[in-house]
Amino acid sequence: MLFLALAMGLAAVIQGASAYRTALAEADDIFDYQMQQVALTLRAAMGEGAPLPLGDEQSLDLIVQVWGLDGTPLYRTAGPAWLPQRAVLGFSTVQLQGKRYRVLAVLGRSQLVQVAQDLAVRQRMATQLAWRTVAPIALMLPLLIALVWWVLGRSLAPVARVQAELAQRHPGALEPVNATELPTEVQPLVREFNQLLARLQQAFDAQQQFVADAAHELRSPLAALKLQLEALRRAADATSQAAAQDRLGQGIDRAARLVEQLLALARQDSAALGSPQTLALDALCREAVVEASTLAQHRGLDLGLGRCDALSVAGQPQALRMLLRNVLDNAIKYGRQRADLSLVAEGGEALLVLEDDGPGIAEAERERVFDRFYRAPAQAQQASGSGLGLAIAQRVAQAHGGSLALRHSTALGGLRLELRLPLLNTAQGAAPSDSPKSTRADSATS
Repeated sequence: MLFLALAMGLAAVIQGASAYRTALAEADDIFDYQMQQVALTLRAAMGEGAPLPLGDEQSLDLIVQVWGLDGTPLYRTAGPAWLPQRAVLGFSTVQLQGKRYRVLAVLGRSQLVQVAQDLAVRQRMATQLAWRTVAPIALMLPLLIALVWWVLGRSLAPVARVQAELAQRHPGALEPVNATELPTEVQPLVREFNQLLARLQQAFDAQQQFVADAAHELRSPLAALKLQLEALRRAADATSQAAAQDRLGQGIDRAARLVEQLLALARQDSAALGSPQTLALDALCREAVVEASTLAQHRGLDLGLGRCDALSVAGQPQALRMLLRNVLDNAIKYGRQRADLSLVAEGGEALLVLEDDGPGIAEAERERVFDRFYRAPAQAQQASGSGLGLAIAQRVAQAHGGSLALRHSTALGGLRLELRLPLLNTAQGAAPSDSPKSTRADSATS
């Protein structure tokens, strides 16, 4: 409203200034014409020897002076001192007694006629004309402001209603905002806000479900730890104590692994990727294989890195390391004797394949194992786990614009995991950097 009032006031000032300039120009034209008519009439009358015509020149605030050709003053009306004798023929502007005069000098047969007028007269007339133009606007300005205030108030009343509604909501109320009767300009904003509320509701629902699932999953390991501690206290001899301590240590390791995966999943769900970095995916694969080789050797599994093309992707290194660590841990946990990792370029994407010779996953279960805390029956019987590894890997893949799929491994007979990520440069070379046997040897040595 302040801006509109200032804009309307500025428009009135501009219009008044424009009207003043226009009126002043018109007044100059009119008065110059009248001065010219008076001067010509005087010249003609004096040439015929007739008396000087006096009359309207007084009402027009005109000053008339007549000079002889020899410089003798012949006549003047009431006004200031004599105008300059050396007059410029035609129109000119002179300064006399602190005032500015518009002077017209006309040369007759035996005399010089001068007609002058104070420019303040013209300015007063122009001001009066401009004020007559601006006055209605100045009188209408308060009415216009009141009218605009009323229109805006009625138009923005639904916005005030939405504001009051949101101010009274409790933090958990994420219902969509009622957009009826809102101004057309505000409706897109409200639609986007409602979509944001819907996404927040989904995030809160997922968080609540995660907390409920996590509480359920942590109940069993904690209860097992309590029982193992009681068994340790009741152990009668050194052999029983050693066995109880070993079982307690294994239980602590499983609980720590579960908590670590829960925290990793929570971070992956709540945190955005941020600014992606250019990463050498082949280097991450080698690093992950070297880190996992110790665990694979301990379990008697032959973990190798086959063809590994030099490929670059955009993403977060920590998230991709966590993905590789989780899928390699699964292959080591469920594989019997061998697991192979390879990286190639295919169709403008980086294709990472991990195969093992384990029991695999039934086709009907391959989609469900990506759910949190879900474990296929074959996996549940063979090894302990929390059912979060593949869920975390899938979240990371989706956050990087990729996909994760499970299939049957025709080469090793177990599970084949395929990770696809978009490449930064599809024209990168595909020359393998290491052979499977040499990488296997390096991994075992590590």
